[in-house]
Amino acid sequence: MSNDLQWLLLRKSNSYMVKAHHGPIFSKEPGNLLGLHSHKYSGLANSKTIDVTDVNGKITITTHKTKASPTAVSSARSTSTIRPRSGSRRALGIASTSAKRGYRPDLRKVSSMRM
Repeated sequence: MSNDLQWLLLRKSNSYMVKAHHGPIFSKEPGNLLGLHSHKYSGLANSKTIDVTDVNGKITITTHKTKASPTAVSSARSTSTIRPRSGSRRALGIASTSAKRGYRPDLRKVSSMRM
């Protein structure tokens, strides 16, 4: 199924949406870096997603493999860990990890802001 078709099916309602009476619509889905409900940042409607998490001081970057079968769950994700650093070196490690793979260049700045 194409990314555009998935977004058309998910954009009106899904279990991760957080709506308020006024203001933007947010999303709590895994792989959504900004938390905004939009096609660009959607972790469900894109075949290439990046998820950055901080667990006990170690940064874990999870990417979705594009050639994985639709039924695969754990084998469809690739996880890499960055050493605990501080400041700009930490952001540099996140940006360089995705840049070396050529993986979603439009999300590099957002992924480095995540930590």
